[in-house]
Amino acid sequence: MSSLPPSRAASQAERRTSAALRQKNSRPASAIKSPIEENRSTGGPKRKTTTLTTTETKRDVTGQETLVRRTTTRSPLKPNSSNSNEPRSRDGEKPSKPEQGAAKKAPPKSAQSSWNPQASLLPPTTAPLASRVSVPPLASHAPETLRAPSLGNMSLTEQETAIISDLLFVFMGFEGQYIRYQSDYQPLDEKSRLAGPQFRIEYGLDPSLRDLAGSMLKIATHYSAVEAFVEVQSREDFGTVNHALCAAMRKLLKDYLILIAQLEHQTLTNENFTLHQLNLHMKPTAHMMHQLYSVAYEILKENSMLDAEEDLSESDDFENILESLREGRDAGMPGKKVCKGGLVLRHLTRRLQSMSGDPAARQLLTNLLREASKPYMAMLNEWLHHGNVRDPHGEFLIREQKSIRREGLEQDYTDEYWEKRYTVRPELVPPQLETVKEKVLLAGKYLNVVRECGGIDNIKDRNLDARADVPHTFDDPRFAENVSNAYAFANRSLMTLLLTTHALPARLRSLKHYFFLDRSDFFSYFLELTHSELKKSAKNVNTSKLQSLLDIVLRQPGSVAAEDPFKEDVKVVMNDVGLTGWLMRVVNVQGMDADASSLSTYTPAPTSTSGEAEKEISGYEALTLDYAVPFPLSLVVSRVTLTRYQLLFRYLLSLRHLETLLTNSWTEHTKNAVWTKRGARKRTGAEAARDRRAEEWKRRAWCLRSRMLCFVQQLLYFCTSEVIEPNWAAFMARLKVSEDQEEGSGVQQRPGSQKQDAAAAFGASARPASAASKAPVNGEAKRTVDELMQDHVDFLATCLKECMLTNSKLLRINSKVMATCTMFANYTSSLSRYLAAADPESSGTGSTAYDPAKLDKLFSILQQYEDHFSRHLKILLDALNYLAATETVVFLGLCARLSMANEGGLNGGPGPGAYG
Repeated sequence: MSSLPPSRAASQAERRTSAALRQKNSRPASAIKSPIEENRSTGGPKRKTTTLTTTETKRDVTGQETLVRRTTTRSPLKPNSSNSNEPRSRDGEKPSKPEQGAAKKAPPKSAQSSWNPQASLLPPTTAPLASRVSVPPLASHAPETLRAPSLGNMSLTEQETAIISDLLFVFMGFEGQYIRYQSDYQPLDEKSRLAGPQFRIEYGLDPSLRDLAGSMLKIATHYSAVEAFVEVQSREDFGTVNHALCAAMRKLLKDYLILIAQLEHQTLTNENFTLHQLNLHMKPTAHMMHQLYSVAYEILKENSMLDAEEDLSESDDFENILESLREGRDAGMPGKKVCKGGLVLRHLTRRLQSMSGDPAARQLLTNLLREASKPYMAMLNEWLHHGNVRDPHGEFLIREQKSIRREGLEQDYTDEYWEKRYTVRPELVPPQLETVKEKVLLAGKYLNVVRECGGIDNIKDRNLDARADVPHTFDDPRFAENVSNAYAFANRSLMTLLLTTHALPARLRSLKHYFFLDRSDFFSYFLELTHSELKKSAKNVNTSKLQSLLDIVLRQPGSVAAEDPFKEDVKVVMNDVGLTGWLMRVVNVQGMDADASSLSTYTPAPTSTSGEAEKEISGYEALTLDYAVPFPLSLVVSRVTLTRYQLLFRYLLSLRHLETLLTNSWTEHTKNAVWTKRGARKRTGAEAARDRRAEEWKRRAWCLRSRMLCFVQQLLYFCTSEVIEPNWAAFMARLKVSEDQEEGSGVQQRPGSQKQDAAAAFGASARPASAASKAPVNGEAKRTVDELMQDHVDFLATCLKECMLTNSKLLRINSKVMATCTMFANYTSSLSRYLAAADPESSGTGSTAYDPAKLDKLFSILQQYEDHFSRHLKILLDALNYLAATETVVFLGLCARLSMANEGGLNGGPGPGAYG
């Protein structure tokens, strides 16, 4: 602080004499009004408005009443005030300083001509209540002729009066005569206004007054920053939660301006009103403004509106653009973060928790949180009770992907509608909903499905804001109960819609008939009719012909499928990728979708994208079935789950087809004369050795065929009887529990429900009358739709795993064993021709030529088949035995069954007893 002016050293008597002369004469010489007159000119708490009012106020000055005409101006630096006070300033000129008066009289016209500030109307913004009056000019730009007299020339009382007058202006965000903005403050810069102006007091003020006034300047900084925050955050793109928060802050700022008006009244009517009293009156308000400023600062910091633009990383910019494109919005303002919705409520909640020890701050923040949460609660109630997302600003915790529509499910039903149409935004979940966010998500999803399917009668468009039984703020004690009740109602409604109205159990039973071949009389007939077509290459198969033959078979009288009401939904499709190649893509998936491989990668690309050429497959290997599932059953039987059905179907079909090939090979071995005719018993020498060698080869071929057939039959029995059937029974038992709960829940059923079809799906003619009594009581947990869907997924995943279709090592070894069996079965006719050529006498052709080289080649070929089958089967058994001890014990039974196929031959195994 600089040294005091010389006038401070004057004696007390001289100071009193000087003060008396000033009071007797007119006001101090100045080109503008005195601080007291300017203080009186404040006509109300509103800022940035220019009004002209005339009132008359009587005040006792030096024992006399003087009529004062008050002119309310927007700023104490307005030029018209200097014009009105110019004669009075000349009259009040000090006689001891004539040169100063002359200097002030000399350039008034030039100063006024160069200083002519005018207010202008700003263009409108999306904030409806934002001020549209231009920012007043800085006091530092005003000419010297408009400057106030120095504080050093005033008495202590005059200084206090002038500072009080200035503080009333500063408290409203304006500059005073002696309290100005810091030089680095730019009122036209939005970031500078949001940070709040810093004020400085001119030199010459008494140190005690300076310290007291300086302690109150933070209030002005906080008020200006909060006012700018309210104007900025009230824009449309900041969302309704920010709008509600700004409305609550605006009410508090209005009360603050009323307080300033009351303090101004005190200064005008109370001569004994001091700066210390002003400080005491502003103490509670200072605490309030500090809390508002802290809340605003945290939100602005989250918005990156107080940081330099260089701090924004390119990755954040890229993520924001992608998010905007996914939601179908314009990707404008790249790199700009917006704190809105649940994130604002999260900041308020954390601030409230940290200030729990301050009663005043807790009350203030509780009020702000209550007001800001009202629009968020309106969106939450609309989602919980109607299943709608009314979120035009993207501030709700539920994100809706409008590009994923229900119409797309009819042609290509996938799990995207259920998994991706409605998702949770983790960053917009307020702490009050953190523990129940999954319930909130599922409740709205369930109701959305029910509404799109026609729903039930009591889901109507009602005004939730007017309902008294619905909570509208976070602090309502019914808040958690409201979420739980909405979730229970939505789950019960959708469960009834699936199980009774759309007969989900009957659909699942139909899927089991077609894809798991549990009643496959129709399918065996279908394979016989299509044998000539399916033995072709997959690219040459006529799919329309196969579909026509399937329709004929399904409508065949006496067939199991003839009575199936859903047989029209079964279609024949040909896949371009073999089963092994398809499964290898699934189990070896890597990259961004690796975590979701169990759900989203069961459908490979229709054509190969790799550089390697795909091996051409036959019609048997490419054949699969498709199944049309209507909405909302397509949520349970989605494309993902249906693809799992197709994988199991293709695997069972390959085993059935291989069993048929080996059976045909057995038929060839038992009916062809080359295999059945024995050599003459009376032969000796070389002919007898030749016959024994040929018979030895036949027995080895029969033994290998028998081992292969045993392997295929045991594997097929294991997959159907020990894997699919037990898991299916467990799944249907859990589904039956869900249906029993729905029967006992008392939900109003829609007319025309297909309850009998659901009962028939379980193989029961009618539900017992006591079934409702078996439903759980209110205290027991109810089955949910997501649990039902998860049970279905778990059933299929377990079947795939226990059928060795999810382990890459087992998949490769098993495919090699089956490929060896297939090659041997297809090579049977060639072996017959080779055998006839090697031993012409056994073929009955009458030729006696004998070619030992051909017989040696037959032994060599057979030895290769035996070696491949035995080696790969042994590796498979070792792998199964290891996995049975480490992962699942189910493989132990398969090891015992397949070990029988390892018996016999030159490298036969120890037999089933070795595996318990």
